[in-house]
Amino acid sequence: MDIFEKCEKFVAANELKKAGLYPYFRVIESAQEPVIVVGGKKMIMIGSNNYLGLTNHPRVKEAAIKAIKKYGTGCAGSRFLNGNLNLHEELETKLAAFFRQEAALVFSTGFQTNLGTLSALIGKDDVGFIDKYDHASIIDGCRLSFGEIKKFRHNDLNSLERMMKDSGNRRKLVVVDGVFSMEGDIAPLPELVKVAAKYKAGVMVDDAHGVGVLGKTGRGTVEHFDLENEVDLIMGTYSKSLASIGGFIAGRAVIIDYIKHHARALIFSASLPAASVASVSIALDIINEEPERRERLWKNTRKMLNGFKEMGYNVGPSESPIIPIILGENEKVFQAWKLLHEAGIFANAVVSPGVPQGKALIRTSYMATHTDEQLDKVLDVFRKIGRKLHFI
Repeated sequence: MDIFEKCEKFVAANELKKAGLYPYFRVIESAQEPVIVVGGKKMIMIGSNNYLGLTNHPRVKEAAIKAIKKYGTGCAGSRFLNGNLNLHEELETKLAAFFRQEAALVFSTGFQTNLGTLSALIGKDDVGFIDKYDHASIIDGCRLSFGEIKKFRHNDLNSLERMMKDSGNRRKLVVVDGVFSMEGDIAPLPELVKVAAKYKAGVMVDDAHGVGVLGKTGRGTVEHFDLENEVDLIMGTYSKSLASIGGFIAGRAVIIDYIKHHARALIFSASLPAASVASVSIALDIINEEPERRERLWKNTRKMLNGFKEMGYNVGPSESPIIPIILGENEKVFQAWKLLHEAGIFANAVVSPGVPQGKALIRTSYMATHTDEQLDKVLDVFRKIGRKLHFI
């Protein structure tokens, strides 16, 4: 049999393109601002994870430029061998202090952070428990481990406890998103931590969408629930509020040191370029210095949540700047996406397997830097589309 036969049979993307309904790999010709340029046309961006609006911040860009001038554009190897810069270790110290943990470890992407951490920690005699809606990088990291992996129902602690009880005395790790990337809801960490403690399980929180957004000082979901002494590991990415690319894991020093020497995704991957590291460092400073950004983000979030609900849209359990417009059927999502795109609104079409079958949605997300005028236009376009397609 021809291994490439499956490629010949894959026609779904081309069929959507022919129908003018293909919503992916759009080419953006500008920075990730509230207004972007696509195909020479200005569009309001409501599909970005740039929650605090820092990816085009002058101080962040200046830090990246200075780092390139000193260190060049790449490290030419892994951190394990020749690519470990003083900048990497300085950022690790800064991240550990920021998240009030003993130590932190920098990876080249958020995806690799989960791959490396989970495959290193969950051994052949261990059990990993993950929420059914956890990010793909958590699922793939667990698949690379040698342990048994069990999925519990989304935010269902009874489901989790039953599985834990059935797992006996084996070593256990529970891994959840702090803020779920498609639904926009927050994990019930206080209750989850109690269940984990009852069965002597470790707890790891992927806070990619919580850092900079939740908590009294923007330190994420764990701070939001005041559980910094109860959660074992905090994972995050730089590609959202931290204005760059890369990832980190933070926790007790002995755990971080173990991951550092066992995570294949770290040891066998080229290290993060200096420009990215320097960008994150300044972004952390801005989060500390400018809490008003987070305040504006939540003002915008409340405005949009209330606006969509008043129109009659189904926004699911969202309680964050990620607001899904749940339409159910793939066809409805593609139709809505096309009309949004034509109206100058950049949003994301998400269908199965990105979400469960029958829960296809338009994923919208908001920034501190959106203006009321821009958000009013978004609501107006959604109102017109909803009436035209009989969604509302």
